[in-house]
Parts: sequence; structure tokens; C-alpha cells
Amino acid sequence: MLNLTDRIALVTGASRGIGRAIAEALAAHNAVVVAAARGDHSQAVADAIVANGGRAEALSLDVTDAGAVDAAIAGIVSRHGRIDIVVSNAGITRDGLLLRMKHEDWDAVLQTNLTASFVLSQAVLKPMLRQRSGRVIVISSVVGQMGNAGQANYAASKAGLIGFCKSVAREVGSRGITVNVVAPGLIETDMTKGLTETTRGEWETKVPLGRLGTPADVANAVCFLASDEASYITGHVLAVNGGMYT
Repeated sequence: MLNLTDRIALVTGASRGIGRAIAEALAAHNAVVVAAARGDHSQAVADAIVANGGRAEALSLDVTDAGAVDAAIAGIVSRHGRIDIVVSNAGITRDGLLLRMKHEDWDAVLQTNLTASFVLSQAVLKPMLRQRSGRVIVISSVVGQMGNAGQANYAASKAGLIGFCKSVAREVGSRGITVNVVAPGLIETDMTKGLTETTRGEWETKVPLGRLGTPADVANAVCFLASDEASYITGHVLAVNGGMYT
């Protein structure tokens, strides 16, 4: 069993779906989890982790606010003495065909999905470099690898994360820090619950394993990359998509 005992882990976008599953899985492996989301949305997941015997705290954080991100990282290091694992998961969609896409929808998606990971990584690498250790894990998407009509902004942001992480992995590897990407496929979340049975069936036929993934599938991949067992893996894109894109 993976052992993350006493590792200090920050998860953004932790209030629901994939982010919540990641926070709960890290806590189940004995990490101390800082669950971050806007407003008070992460309090419920932190409370649930504590109720199940884990260790967690809620953090109100807007990942698009660079000053707030810097302050949040400084606060975690001040409270816990270090930060070991960062999972950049927060993201949004503003779908639309390119010819109809508003500039503000392009900007909002790139700001939240791509620029926020740059700001977060820049902030956490400072203490990690001093520690000479750390795990940075960024959640991309199969859409960033294969594209999807009506999601040019989302695909660009998620593809950008892959190039970003591969570059940063080369910059910080000599200091004991790994930087990796998890690229989920179609996952059972609030967004996919709205699919009609017909649409769902069409998507499932594109997945060799014949089903949608679960948030736990993604969380398990994250926990592996956060562990000592993955200490010789960096700059890697771990696809969790049931084989729909290889």
C-alpha cells in the first residue's frame, strides 16, 4: 500500500468531483490534506476527511488571484513547516464553436486552467527547492491530447499544461522535485451526469474498456505519482482514459 504518512498535500478544486476524490484518497494514504476551493466550498470535504479519521483543513482560494496563491502557500509552510505534494486540479469550461467563441470565454478558461497552474507551481517550487524534494501533479485532460469540437479554449489550456509540465520537470529534476501530468478521459462527474443515455452510449463505444471512468480512478493515479514508488518518474503524462486515446 502506498504510504504518504505526514506528507503535506495541497489540492485545488477540491470541493467536488475529481478534486474531492483526490483529496480523500491522499488523506486515506495518511497525508495531511489542505483542500482548496473558492469561498467555503471545500469545508465539507475537509470535514468528511476528519470524520473518517484523516487529517485535513479547508482553504478558501481563488487560483486566479496570484497574490492569494502566494499567501496560501506561505501560510501552509508556516503552519506545517513544509509542503510536499501539490495537485493543480481547479478548472473550468466555457464551451462553444470557435467562430462564436467570445474573447472573454477564451481568456477565462486559459486563466483558470493554464495560468493558474503556472502561478501555483511558481509559488510552491520555492519551498520545494529549499526542501530539495516535492511532487507537483497537474490535472490535464484527454481533450488536450486529441482535441474536441466546441472546446478549442479548453483543449488549448489542457495541452498547454502538458508542455508546461514537461518543461518545468527538466528545470527542477536535479533538486529532487518531480512534475507530472494526469490526463483523465471521460469521468463520472457532475458534468457527465447531464449526458443523455444516447450520448453516453456513444461515448462509451469509444472507450475500449467500455465504461466511463470514476473520480477514484484518477485519484489512484495521483496518489501513485505522489508516492515514493514514482520517484523516478517525471515529465510524464499518465493517461487515465480507458484506452480512448493512446
